[in-house]
Amino acid sequence: MMIAVASLELLVGVLLLGKAATLFPVERAAAIEPAPDVNDDIAQARGRSIVNSTRKIAEDLIAPPRIEGTDMERVDPRSPLGDLGLASRPKSSMPRDWRETLLYRPVATTSAGFDSMGRKLFISGTQGVEPDRVCLFHDVSWPCGQRARAAFNNWMRGRALNCFVPPEVDRFPVAATCRLGKQDVGAWLVSNGWAQALPSGIYGKAEETARTAQMGMFGPP
Repeated sequence: MMIAVASLELLVGVLLLGKAATLFPVERAAAIEPAPDVNDDIAQARGRSIVNSTRKIAEDLIAPPRIEGTDMERVDPRSPLGDLGLASRPKSSMPRDWRETLLYRPVATTSAGFDSMGRKLFISGTQGVEPDRVCLFHDVSWPCGQRARAAFNNWMRGRALNCFVPPEVDRFPVAATCRLGKQDVGAWLVSNGWAQALPSGIYGKAEETARTAQMGMFGPP
């Protein structure tokens, strides 16, 4: 009786094992779950393809080579090649204590000089025409000095001039820069031919223009 039961159990086990083998073949099971060594090979192959396909851009800028500082030596800066490399403070054309002052009722004494409020002034950068000077134009002489002083006086017409003058009234004549409104007095006189530009002044081109156009003393009476 016991032998028959054991045989029956063995038969049932064989049937169950055969059914399991039919449901899960060995090849299919291996395809579903690859071996660990196969997965490692695939991962390594993918990593190599990504590295090989990466393009390096500006490698020297992103990762510059290391420079050893043992051979470097600090030296003093070199001196400038000339004075042009040194920043210098611009020189003032007038003394520091001079101030722009309104001078009322100016009266011309020459074509580039006038009296006002007890002061005697000459326009800086110009050389006026003396009142007794006579000019010659194509063999025709005419009193250009008197004409120049009259032109300067008529242009001012008693209006106030804005000039840089010393704070105290000086009994000696003073050369100063002046303007009438927004017009530079020296530029007006020289460009119209009623005064000449000093060699060290700023009205050289204005005198050339007056000579070319035959203005004032350089032209006809």
